[in-house]
Amino acid sequence: MRNYEQMSKEMSDRIRYDAEHNTKPDFAARSSLAVRRNMSEDKETVWRTAYVRDVDKIIHSPYYNRYTDKTQVFSFYKNDDITRRALHVQLVSRIARSIGAALNLNTDLIEAIALGHDIGHTPFGHAGEKYLSEAYHAETGRYFNHNVHSVRVLDGIFDHNLTLDTLNGIITHNGEMELHEYRPEPQTTFAEFDKMVESCYVDERNILKIIPSTLEGCVVRISDIIAYLGKDRQDASRAMLSVDSDELGDAGIGGDNPTIINNLSINIIENSYGKPYIKMDEEHFRGMQEAKRANYEAIYKNEKVSGVLNETVRPMIHKMYYKLLGDLRKGDRSSPIFRHHIDFVMNNHYRDRHRNYMDSEENQIVVDYIASMTDDYCTELFEYLFPHNHVKVQYHGYFEDLGK
Repeated sequence: MRNYEQMSKEMSDRIRYDAEHNTKPDFAARSSLAVRRNMSEDKETVWRTAYVRDVDKIIHSPYYNRYTDKTQVFSFYKNDDITRRALHVQLVSRIARSIGAALNLNTDLIEAIALGHDIGHTPFGHAGEKYLSEAYHAETGRYFNHNVHSVRVLDGIFDHNLTLDTLNGIITHNGEMELHEYRPEPQTTFAEFDKMVESCYVDERNILKIIPSTLEGCVVRISDIIAYLGKDRQDASRAMLSVDSDELGDAGIGGDNPTIINNLSINIIENSYGKPYIKMDEEHFRGMQEAKRANYEAIYKNEKVSGVLNETVRPMIHKMYYKLLGDLRKGDRSSPIFRHHIDFVMNNHYRDRHRNYMDSEENQIVVDYIASMTDDYCTELFEYLFPHNHVKVQYHGYFEDLGK
């Protein structure tokens, strides 16, 4: 039986009173104060505010479609009921907007950050991210991180002229690093932002230190964790992974997806309403940490999940990396890195014509290409480039549970 917590009568009455008497908390980001790199373009109107424009730019970005076939956790499963990254960003957006609306924050900014936060993610989830960073670091001494690359996609590869608030929320969304309390650290200039971005390329530990500049960014960051905690458990069951429900437990916050979302969301609202920070109480914070730890032990480190990735995706990405890098250095225009990536970028919404994408550092171009791939495209490209290689992807089929 699900243990749905209820918002306290005191908090419910307070939110209702503030709504009726126009005394709601006022900590929301102001779209009228938002800054862009090019302030002469994309001016807000009465019906399309600055953050609404950001949402529109993100969902019409050339790589937004590719969310559909990027793994969240479970790669190599042919199962339409298992979460892909496209659904994940929608879940983050929905959870964060529900919390943000209760706290009287700017839900348009929340939506923009949530929908854009994973657009730079690699194929094959965090495993693909790790393997790509290995190759990139070996060649350049720099690190790949999907948070940072999401910013590169929206602010570098494609010049969308997004607001600083949206870009800051995207790079600081780190759903792997939970905090008991999130207090925004204001960031007012692109010079500060660019310095922060560069610091994450040169020291991978810096991604763990940066904090959102708005409460909206803080809400998205905690909602990212809420969105995957229970959903990954649900997906593990649908993938027929042998996970003991007792092993996962409920850690006092609930054991399944709807209960976890409900209980953590309510607790955040109870502890954050009318305050300049986002917080949950000690019990729920510890419960969230424990639930996350249980997921790691029972799901993410499960040999059926991690083992096959190490055996297949790591050599795939490393071999492709150096093959594509060689093709780029040779100027082989017949290579997919030119025909499927560079030509695509140059022909799709590259607004700043004073810049030439080919001026980008060669390893960065290879990273851009591999990170942009969907799971299926990555697998097919590997087979195209290395048709006789012994590394082969084996999918769990739709009907394997039925037997022969």
